[in-house]
Amino acid sequence: MKSSIDAARLVLAEAKQPLHYKEITRRVLAKGLWQPDGDTPEATMSSQLSRNIKAKGDACGFRRIGAGIYGLVDGTSSGGVKNEAECKQTLSFTDAAEHVLDKFARRQPMHYRDITAKALEIGVLYTSGQTPEATMYAQIIQEEQRRGRRAEPQRFERHGKGMVGLTGWMPKGLENEAEKKNRKVREELYQSVVDLTPQEFEELVGRLLSNMGFEDIEVTALRGDGGVDVRGTLVVGEAIRTRMAVQAKKWKNNIQAPAVQQMRGSLGAHEQGLIITTSDFSKGAYEEAMRPDATPVGLMNGEKLIALLVEYEIGVKKKSLELLTLSEEGLGLDA
Repeated sequence: MKSSIDAARLVLAEAKQPLHYKEITRRVLAKGLWQPDGDTPEATMSSQLSRNIKAKGDACGFRRIGAGIYGLVDGTSSGGVKNEAECKQTLSFTDAAEHVLDKFARRQPMHYRDITAKALEIGVLYTSGQTPEATMYAQIIQEEQRRGRRAEPQRFERHGKGMVGLTGWMPKGLENEAEKKNRKVREELYQSVVDLTPQEFEELVGRLLSNMGFEDIEVTALRGDGGVDVRGTLVVGEAIRTRMAVQAKKWKNNIQAPAVQQMRGSLGAHEQGLIITTSDFSKGAYEEAMRPDATPVGLMNGEKLIALLVEYEIGVKKKSLELLTLSEEGLGLDA
């Protein structure tokens, strides 16, 4: 059994391109090269790589190419990415799809394979995966489903047979009126959350975590448990169990970096941190939360909180509206 560093080096040499630390961890575990001590192997891998680079520089054999992305110094995993600045210019799959459709589609749907090819060609998308087209389409579908659950406006419209367009191209009508109604309800829901007492807000956070699949939820604020308001275990597929320590901050002003540092200092062994607020976070707070040489801390602002409350129907109810459109195949009499 190898150390995390040696295992990462083998995986990167085999990949011959940079990989995100989460993908490095996945491949290492799949090959049985490393046995992590804790329940958060991805965070451990990220921390070990960052510390190794910080302590030894290029002598360690690794280079941090982008946010969470690592390659080998000898160039065997350069993958054509020259530096961190170049990597930071890339977008997520869905953002890249929106960019391509907006700039190059001329208000006509494009096939997801063509969208992917164009995004890679103009350099707004970087991926180490072997099937970027499939990933692109899957990400578009997942966003559509996620926004549907949260009653959020859609960015993309699928036209069948892999063709994708932007909803902004559509004439406004019933869908627009529905979105106006949903926007008003989300605003009223947000105000209801803001009007809660701090204790009620912590109880709401506990209820949301329960609906999201957390177990063993315990509201700890009344005991003054080191700034942690709620603790719970996120269970995925009965196989992955992640201990989470949560701070619920019903604030008007943005959360600053020191609050993230305090959250990190309150974590117990093998715990990950999450701060949920009705406001938002400063740029410094976001940077501190993802500092590469420290345990990551999740940040959920008021907008994300409301989206999840809608998704899990806490404080709102969803009503289905059937809207008919003619089939692309017509009556099918020519089949």
